[in-house]
Amino acid sequence: MTDEEMEKDYRSGLPGILGLIDTAISKLEAVILAMGVLLMALNTVTNVVARFVFGNSIMFSGELNRILIVMITFAGIGYAARHGRHIRMSAIYDALPVGGRKVLMIFIALFTSLVMFFLLYYSVLYIIDLQSKGRVLPSLGLPIWIIYLWVPMGFLITGIQYLLTAVKNVTSRDVYLSTGVVDGYKDTETEV
Repeated sequence: MTDEEMEKDYRSGLPGILGLIDTAISKLEAVILAMGVLLMALNTVTNVVARFVFGNSIMFSGELNRILIVMITFAGIGYAARHGRHIRMSAIYDALPVGGRKVLMIFIALFTSLVMFFLLYYSVLYIIDLQSKGRVLPSLGLPIWIIYLWVPMGFLITGIQYLLTAVKNVTSRDVYLSTGVVDGYKDTETEV
């Protein structure tokens, strides 16, 4: 199943209100990521055409791409957590029996959630500091702190996702990497 099919048909495995929150966050991430990538591609192509056809770049193109990169990056960390696509160093984890993996996964998810909420707090402090300085983007004239609003949103969504992963592991029999991804490896290698 492709990422697009997974996102389109995504239904949370969590019960009740937690499932609704999980599904709503999934839809929000999909819209943000899709719009961000499409806008960045359109902006970049338009700027290249303007530069080579008309001899002038679009003045705000770099600033717009900077905003979109921050947006895509911090929406993408929640997406990676939701689909179990985060980096894992699992030598010790894989050597444990199922019960040990479950306990370790609950700990990892809770700890990662706490780290995300910690980073959320400090990113908000950073934005408040930027706002107090009054700096603006040269071409767009937007206050710089607006660019970084995506950072705490990304940390919030990712923190919630890891918290929901811990809940899923506590309430289910299997070990889950995320609310919808069961632990395990798929043999995707092919011989050449």
